[in-house]
Amino acid sequence: LMKCFYSSSVSEDLGCRRGEFSRKHYGSVELLISSDADGAIQRAGRFRVENGSSGENTDYAPGTWHRTDVHLENPECHTRWYFKYFLGKVHQNYIGTDAEKNPFFLSVVLSDQNNQRVPQYHSILWRKTGTQKICLPYSPTKTLSVKSILSAMSLDKFEKSPREIFHPEIQKDLLVLEEQEGSVNFKFGVLYAKDGQLTDDEMFSNETGSESFQRFLHLLGDTITLKGWTGYRGGLDTKNDTTGTCSIYTVFQGHEIMFHVSTMLPYSRENKQQVERKRHIGNDIVTIVFQEGEESSPAFKPSMIRSHFTHIFALVRYNKQNDSYRLKIFSEESVPLFGPPLPSPPVFTNHEEFRDFVLVKLINGEKATLETPTFSQKRQRTLDMLIRSLYQDLVPDLHKVNNMLNRRSFSDVLPESPKSTRKKEEARQAEFVRLGQALKLKTTVKGDATANLATTSFCKKEPWESQSFCSNFPHEVVCADSWGQSLLVSTDAGILLVDDGQPSVQVFDKTLQIKQMHVLEALDLLIARTDKGKDSRLLVFRLSAVQKDIETKQMIRSKYDCRENKLERTKGCHLYAINTHHGSELRIVVAIRNKLLLVTKKYNPRNSLTSSSLLSSSESPVEEFQYIREICLSDPPVIMTLVDGPTGDSDNMICVAYRHQFDLVNESTGESYRLHHVETNKVNFVAAIDVYEDGEAGLLLCYNYVCQYRKVYPFNGSSPLIQPSAYDFHFSWNQVPYAVVCAFPYILAFTTDSIEIRLVVNGNLVHTAVVPELQLVASRSDIYFKATTAVSGSSDSSSKEMSSSSPQTPTAYEMPERPLSSLEGEVLCKNLYKIPLSNLVGRSIERPLKSPLAPKVITTTTSSGIASLPVTHSLSLSRMEIKEIASRTRKELLGLLDEPIPKTESAQKQKKVPRRQSDPKQGAVRSTSSDRIISSSFESYSEGCHLSTSSDPDTLANREESSPSSYPFQLISLYDEDIIDLK
Repeated sequence: LMKCFYSSSVSEDLGCRRGEFSRKHYGSVELLISSDADGAIQRAGRFRVENGSSGENTDYAPGTWHRTDVHLENPECHTRWYFKYFLGKVHQNYIGTDAEKNPFFLSVVLSDQNNQRVPQYHSILWRKTGTQKICLPYSPTKTLSVKSILSAMSLDKFEKSPREIFHPEIQKDLLVLEEQEGSVNFKFGVLYAKDGQLTDDEMFSNETGSESFQRFLHLLGDTITLKGWTGYRGGLDTKNDTTGTCSIYTVFQGHEIMFHVSTMLPYSRENKQQVERKRHIGNDIVTIVFQEGEESSPAFKPSMIRSHFTHIFALVRYNKQNDSYRLKIFSEESVPLFGPPLPSPPVFTNHEEFRDFVLVKLINGEKATLETPTFSQKRQRTLDMLIRSLYQDLVPDLHKVNNMLNRRSFSDVLPESPKSTRKKEEARQAEFVRLGQALKLKTTVKGDATANLATTSFCKKEPWESQSFCSNFPHEVVCADSWGQSLLVSTDAGILLVDDGQPSVQVFDKTLQIKQMHVLEALDLLIARTDKGKDSRLLVFRLSAVQKDIETKQMIRSKYDCRENKLERTKGCHLYAINTHHGSELRIVVAIRNKLLLVTKKYNPRNSLTSSSLLSSSESPVEEFQYIREICLSDPPVIMTLVDGPTGDSDNMICVAYRHQFDLVNESTGESYRLHHVETNKVNFVAAIDVYEDGEAGLLLCYNYVCQYRKVYPFNGSSPLIQPSAYDFHFSWNQVPYAVVCAFPYILAFTTDSIEIRLVVNGNLVHTAVVPELQLVASRSDIYFKATTAVSGSSDSSSKEMSSSSPQTPTAYEMPERPLSSLEGEVLCKNLYKIPLSNLVGRSIERPLKSPLAPKVITTTTSSGIASLPVTHSLSLSRMEIKEIASRTRKELLGLLDEPIPKTESAQKQKKVPRRQSDPKQGAVRSTSSDRIISSSFESYSEGCHLSTSSDPDTLANREESSPSSYPFQLISLYDEDIIDLK
């Protein structure tokens, strides 16, 4: 018997998650007016008010919700590149001026991304407008010049060509430039307001707070004595008690936070305005207002506070009846959107969850405020002044013999230097690394860098954590789509149906080469494009017929058995697209060179499944499709996306990408409209994703490093209104992706070795996961990807990580003697992993169909009840290899790699020193006054400030048996390259 299909399809699931994209979740802008006791207007201001989404169902009890999108945005562990990847390591720094004679600095380093055997170039371009950061892939056979790096950053014309800065002191100046991005520590105001108080003078005059206010302060942090305090002080006096004797302090996810509490700051009976209190709280960007009283009492308004500096107010009320907190956020109109959005209703019964939510919201809010014109213009002026000052300090020495600058242009190609020069270069690099390591430690112990995150966020399960789906998948994947809980995969061995824990089943043999497919359960359809030049076709199958062949184990189909499944007029097609929300009809647009073929399938969603089940399994669904029209374009499209119009009647659109532009094509008339023109020499089109914000169509246009959001407004006659809008925004990826997936509130970019996760609403970065040899497999419902892990063949593999040479002395002019992708005793395994969509969107998504491979016999499991999986180990480059690659980087950037580099015997003579066990107690010193002490203790600090795990196979095996999921991601300590393996 055929299994029942649910009424919701994968595409409809996708539509559900896209429906979550709404700025209404982040409040609306209102004009707030405050008046005195007599009703006279005092002040007015426009603020975005967040009070929970009014469109959501609020019938459930407060506090029963569970959030998955509470994240720090643009976290320092992913944005402070110079501190994390450059400082204390051999890297190159360059100086130059652009065509407008504005100076710039460029920093380039080749490093192993989080010790996962993924060498990458990290590049930072320092300009007066800000910093630009990109990752470029490393290739041992292809050199990378400074010119190509700047070209990737859209900087092609120079007034003065870049030259290298050799002096190690430049690291201090570049670290100062990075610190202009904002402080890693925060100071927040806390203002206590009694019931009925309507002016700031009344609120600031409260000498003490209530019992509920004291409990709230205890929830926020710890009470500390200011006199003699050595941590972050947030502008408070820690010597003479002039700003009070005590305050509230906490450390949250590595950030030190000092709270300026109104009742703890000095109080003056003679001064009604309490200037001393206002001096601190009035100069805080973010202020928490704890208001007593019932909900019916007059509510706080930001216009009650006279401050031109405070941009965000968090209004907190406590309810004694159900022991809950209610939160309301006011943001000045110019502050960009920031998360997380408030729940509906914004009531928290879990106090620890409330604390985490408030602190994340306030930290994100202060970071967002720094992007407003008030702060960004000041930051830009400061950055411009620092860059010009540093440039003027370096330019006078430009023509000296022993100057700080390399007198060679980046385009010069010089022969290998003699041995005497080589020794000087090695000595210079050793001093360069020593100074950088000392500076890195000094910055950390001063509190100017976020602390180790190992004790906080590592315990939290992130929504993007993956699950092992299929271990040791040996086939090359061409394309795939999910079918219920299974995965239909087109491989070099044919079309396979893969399920978690079940043997793969072959559906079609390898004579049928499918390049693109869609599984539509609700329509009982499988749509596939076979790509073989002029013989390529679009095929349609009934899923019920395919499933019947699987269940009855009939003969595996070949391409010769699919002649009746070919759609007419589709010969020679190279691309096709279907509509996401097919409410009344399924629309397919097929691209055949520069022609678009529009095909539709009419169906009744209520009885389509019943009627399809009555049809014979041998009957082809081809007859149910009808040809509508043909549209001619000027060029063959590279990307196609169907955009649903608001009425669905003659207003549906097709977004196509070709040449240097994105165009919108009207399905009914064939008219074309320019949507976006790409102003670059080279264009790498990635995706055009249709999103529907509050029911209105929009497009995420992804190309090169850029992601643009363009809103498509309702149609004016026969043409859409395409014009700049306040709703449009753009952001840049750190690395060029080959695929982009939306899973609201996130947008995920897939590269060859990483997953970059950002928020759709503002493009802010929340996480970067390093995944070696990453390949996205399917993403229309759950996200499936293929990645490489290494299974070690020897138990002493960890002893090979260190060499006998000093970690501060790079071994120059050598290359690894073995490939990076394969070490002795290691066998590379490629596995399939899954990121459940329900984890990303934060709620349960009904599956449209049970697995076609539902087991009929109970399979044998291990003694622990979990199927045995291969033991995996972390992938980490040895110190020796890092040095060798770093030396090669320098030669590549200077154009010295035209000839093969002769291997030396030094690599072969390196002694194998076992990696010593790290002591978590080392490196705990808060301060020191000697650079020599800092330098000598840095090695023990860097070894001890992370959490280490055993690489013993038995330990890993026990860890594997204790968890049914195997994660390819590995969490890292903030600024160390050592990793924490969560296998």
